[in-house]
Amino acid sequence: MPNRLAQATSPYLLQHADNPVDWWPWETDAFEEARRRDVPVFLSVGYSACHWCHVMAHESFEDDDTAAYMNEHFVSVKVDREERPDVDAVYMEAVQAATGQGGWPMSVFMTPDGEPFYFGTYFPPEARHGMASFRQVLEGVHNAWTSRRDEVGEVAGKITRDLAERELSIGDAETPTEETQALALFQLTRDIDSASGWFRGDTKFPPSMVIEFLLRHHARAGSVAALEMAEGLCGAMARSSLYDQVGGGFHRYVLTPRTGGPLVPHFEKMLYDNALLCRAYAHLWRSTGSELARRVALETADFMVRELRTPEGGFASALDADSEDGAGRHVEGAYYVWTPEQLREVLGDQDAAFAAEHFGVTEQGTFEEGASVLRLARTGTVVDAGRAADVRAKLLAARELRPRPGRDDKVVAAWNGLAIAALAETGAYFGRPDLIERATEAADLLVRVHMGDVARLTRTSKDGRTGGHAGVLEDYGDVAEGFLALAAVTGEGVWLEFAGFLLDIVLQHFTGEGGQLYDTADDAEKLIRRPQDPTDSATPAGWTAAAGALLSYAAYTGSKAHRIAAEGALGVVKALGPRVPRFIGWGLAVAEALLDGPREVAVAGPVGGALHRTALLGRAPGAVVAAGETAGTEFPLLADRPMVGGAPTAYVCRHFVCDAPTTDREALARSLGSSPSGD
Repeated sequence: MPNRLAQATSPYLLQHADNPVDWWPWETDAFEEARRRDVPVFLSVGYSACHWCHVMAHESFEDDDTAAYMNEHFVSVKVDREERPDVDAVYMEAVQAATGQGGWPMSVFMTPDGEPFYFGTYFPPEARHGMASFRQVLEGVHNAWTSRRDEVGEVAGKITRDLAERELSIGDAETPTEETQALALFQLTRDIDSASGWFRGDTKFPPSMVIEFLLRHHARAGSVAALEMAEGLCGAMARSSLYDQVGGGFHRYVLTPRTGGPLVPHFEKMLYDNALLCRAYAHLWRSTGSELARRVALETADFMVRELRTPEGGFASALDADSEDGAGRHVEGAYYVWTPEQLREVLGDQDAAFAAEHFGVTEQGTFEEGASVLRLARTGTVVDAGRAADVRAKLLAARELRPRPGRDDKVVAAWNGLAIAALAETGAYFGRPDLIERATEAADLLVRVHMGDVARLTRTSKDGRTGGHAGVLEDYGDVAEGFLALAAVTGEGVWLEFAGFLLDIVLQHFTGEGGQLYDTADDAEKLIRRPQDPTDSATPAGWTAAAGALLSYAAYTGSKAHRIAAEGALGVVKALGPRVPRFIGWGLAVAEALLDGPREVAVAGPVGGALHRTALLGRAPGAVVAAGETAGTEFPLLADRPMVGGAPTAYVCRHFVCDAPTTDREALARSLGSSPSGD
């Protein structure tokens, strides 16, 4: 019989709807029930593409005996971290403080007041490698709750007080300077492995936001080292198994095998990674004209549209790492790996030999059970690009017949904002109006479903139905960023207006004294701590995302309030950038825009025309672009800036003080640090 999760909109929660565990969603009634029964709350947090979340579910949550014990002695609450990032952030901070590490599934035991007292991540069904079994943990917590309640209460109270005292106060620091940016670049050069192009470390996540900083720093300061580092990182990722060499798009991360050999990916594919990387590669092409960057940007955009787009026009959150292999087993990577025999079955002997050499497929295998992960193995050699493309197309068609990985169809507002920005710009750069249309459709969905009538965002939706959870700061910042990018590309000022609605809410409900920001609104559900994290991780922090959108909106409109808020928020970059630049990459990128102005470009003339495209291809960090007819425009930038001599005319300004207008594409390109063709 399904449990309470059967009514959820989260695919992750729905995966547990048939568990024998009597799960509750995160709601007040769950804690009231724990209070009524006088039992602790067990909180389990994960997400649908999480491999070890599935493992623990199969081993423990689907086990009748384990479930019976949980149901008798606990109120069990299941949370999708992507749907409730605020809950995840608060308790993950407690887990990391107590254990020195974190991860998912996250397992937390707490009082009926939400105060945590025991933590962990994955627990196995039997004790192994010095780790207690999940049943042992359950029994230990139950015994402590029934026989040492005072001790449990003291621990829970101390942890809660410690968390409550961790409020940041660095938002009012000085804005970033030239020295801030230079020190951040210097620190990054110490972390890079120049031989491989990757940052050092066995686990390699895609540093998309750091790449944006490097490209902007090169454009503003002329740093050759910054551009070389960006090219090295992008080249290393595109040639490795992090990138899906057949279908386009990026996996979550890669690991360095202890026994040597090629990097091995964790095969889940996330919308946010692909949106951020699509945009980064498009910007690399804008800076260098790299054909590799162009191909990867377009293939990644096509992957998002082909495999993540939902019937409602939004973009799904993720594809699982796992799928069925040829023997019917549910294993990680089965959809993506190849053996020499499989290549021969699809391509024939000659093309299979070419593909095996090109993609590094060996008889012994580079992954598991004789299969190989695909990568570009023939670096430094000339490859028949047409033949390689033909081979990829045939392999993709054959792969489509394999059992597909599961898809999390949940639409997350923030990640769709990132996708809107990436698809709009990629479509504009490469003459792909279909990508701009897909971006516009996703934006329409966010307005229609996630904003509704009051311009307050909901975090998620599925099948056109909202998940009911309030948007957090990253939703407001990233959706505003997407709307502003769409406004620049389409010339439709309504997207500027929608961004303004969202950013006014940031000013009213997410901003504290001195410029610091909070991840939840002041009228959101109260947790044991109001979450506040300015560091960029897999996505831009809400803090830095909001700072970037606020700065761009101020450049579009001349709003002092939004400019002041952006500058106040960027104080965190001055504090963290020189010390941990890899964890404040988007903040550093926004700081480059601040130091450059950012520049405001008004194009009086047709949207999509040559002068408009030249403006969009400008490399000036964070430059905003408004294009269209000046009469009745919704863009303040275009007001009183007419065409000259009846020809399309561009005005390049800083703080609404403009250079002489120009009708010359080459002159406009030079003023924005780029060539008129984007070469």
